[in-house]
Amino acid sequence: MSYTFIFMIFKILCLFLSLLPSLSHSSSHHLHPLDPLTPSEISKVRSIIIGSKQSSTQNLTFQYVGLEEPDKHTVLSWLSNQANTTTTTKTPPRRAFVITRNNNQTHEITLDLSTRSIVSDKVYKGYGYPLMTAAEQMAAIELPLTYAPFKASVSKRGLNLSEVVCGTYSVGWFGEMNKKKQRRLVKVLCNYLNGTVNLYARPLEGITVVVDLDVMKITEYDDRFTVPVPKAEGTDYRSSQQKPPFGQNAGRTTIVQPDGPGFNITGHTIRWADWKFHLSFDARAGSIISLASIYDLNKEEFRHVLYRGYISELFVPYMDPTEEWYYKTFFDAGEFGLGLCTVSLEPKTDCPANAEFMDGYYAGQDGKPIKIENAICVFERYAGDIMWRHTETGIPGETIREVRPEINLVVRMVSTIGNYDYIIDWEFKQSGTIKVSVGLTGILEVRSVTYTHTDQIKEDAYGTLLAENTIGVYHDHFLTFHLDLDIDEQDNSFLKSKLQTTKVMDNNSPRKSYWSVVKEVAKHESDARIKLGLEQTELLVVNPNKRTKMGNHNGYRLIPGFPVAPLLSDDDYPQIRGAFTNYQVWVTPYNKSEKWASGLYVDQSHGDDTLAIWSQRNREIENKDIVLWYTLGFHHVPNQEDFPVMPTLSGAFELRPSNFFENNPVLKTQSHKNVEWPNCTKTS
Repeated sequence: MSYTFIFMIFKILCLFLSLLPSLSHSSSHHLHPLDPLTPSEISKVRSIIIGSKQSSTQNLTFQYVGLEEPDKHTVLSWLSNQANTTTTTKTPPRRAFVITRNNNQTHEITLDLSTRSIVSDKVYKGYGYPLMTAAEQMAAIELPLTYAPFKASVSKRGLNLSEVVCGTYSVGWFGEMNKKKQRRLVKVLCNYLNGTVNLYARPLEGITVVVDLDVMKITEYDDRFTVPVPKAEGTDYRSSQQKPPFGQNAGRTTIVQPDGPGFNITGHTIRWADWKFHLSFDARAGSIISLASIYDLNKEEFRHVLYRGYISELFVPYMDPTEEWYYKTFFDAGEFGLGLCTVSLEPKTDCPANAEFMDGYYAGQDGKPIKIENAICVFERYAGDIMWRHTETGIPGETIREVRPEINLVVRMVSTIGNYDYIIDWEFKQSGTIKVSVGLTGILEVRSVTYTHTDQIKEDAYGTLLAENTIGVYHDHFLTFHLDLDIDEQDNSFLKSKLQTTKVMDNNSPRKSYWSVVKEVAKHESDARIKLGLEQTELLVVNPNKRTKMGNHNGYRLIPGFPVAPLLSDDDYPQIRGAFTNYQVWVTPYNKSEKWASGLYVDQSHGDDTLAIWSQRNREIENKDIVLWYTLGFHHVPNQEDFPVMPTLSGAFELRPSNFFENNPVLKTQSHKNVEWPNCTKTS
């Protein structure tokens, strides 16, 4: 039988399997307590609120709709019952948390979906506003195009109005204290196409439009100066628009999994190798990893590692203090929503051919569910890395070589917030390590200038000259992660292991010094605030009530990325709001309400409800249910290689077992046989 004939049979089998209902995404499963709201539940939320006598539907908008997660002990009790019984355990009551705007007021509403009742409805009267919706931002960017002063400004510059595209920018807070004068505002800035789709490369500098979102009107307009609009030539990043000469191809690759994927997805629960975890989607956080546990071969049981992990905030301040730029200090999760800005992933480009996909849902401004197809992808990755190896040549007459390839499971989403694309990967390793990677790509935020060469710049340009009339402005990216580690149950402690130099004071050794480990247990929150890079310290979350056979406390170690600290002064208004980045590491006692490092209401917030404020209570954290907060940072000095589209810049951190297992957990992992065979991946 010829190989061609076998290949044809195999492809027919692939086609047949692709037509079958997906086995991995079961639609008939019972809801998990941490499952995101389904489309029907989102519709039910809308129906309950609109139908209630408590809410007038005039000017009613839905700013956020998400799961009101049950108390932690309720979830863990449900999970324990699931593991210990053969019958289906009843899911705790499903509740939703909703933030609406109605008649210029912000309402916090909690709903019980099973009883179709409103549990609470209170008006928020503090500083700050909720997430901006996509619909209101789209309405705002249309306003300048019919506004006579703006049309005159475009005409004055000799530009075609039909080629102008605008975007919204949060206005921040800069010391204004009178609440009565506060309005829910955005600034609208515009760019020029005319020969390119890279609209961010051609800003109309000097024009600022201010829009009141509640009345949807332009309230302020300014045209301060005119500078040349950068050229369109060389800015288009589409493959179809590129001209020879072209770069060399790296060669074709393929992924072969003849036995199908090594993971299983049932509802939102994922099983792979020895890992088991829950994956959900939220309009503000994007992807959320929950209840991650790993099977211990020696103990013959699943052991808890991470109760809940997600990006709590993404703070991006720009370093240009001029009138047109000073307010560009974005809190992307709290103002725009990482989930709301999630983009559909394209098979075989955003994710490899062996990936499975999961859709995401959120509520639109009218409360109706909106689907993001392929919002998250899950796939196994083997890039030729080595999990462990050793070659032994010291035994006479023989050479011993043992190698194990590293195959990992990746959960990926991409959030495109205006000009930047953020690639968020949660990577699970067979060794018990969880690696979190962030990739920055997309388009730089640039400023139009008169300069065409660096020799012309005599003052602070606040950035790098990337092309004629184009400055890439200096800026930062700070991603603060909420990491609720539960190492073998909830009560944990935070341990600082300082590597300390010790001088040899006697004559028993020819050495003059060595280093040793001095362990400190953080008793209060103030003991756990860490500025990385100041001293050689290993940071661990340990269970003081659990030990290995050798007597070491079970734990997980935080392996940070390159330490990046904020450079803004503490009294600068953006840094007051972003004070949660003052330390790269914080530890707080678990509190269900303390989810968002920047506060629940971030747009125009005053920094009075942040991680930095909560931590001032200096609560006890020793042998308590604690949450680790870690900030991964980037100082970005743009360079010409970042233009017109930026190659991915990556950073990462790891959560790695530390005396969690009795020995190497992947010692008995078997080598995989290499197979050259066409891949057959079912589509879901």
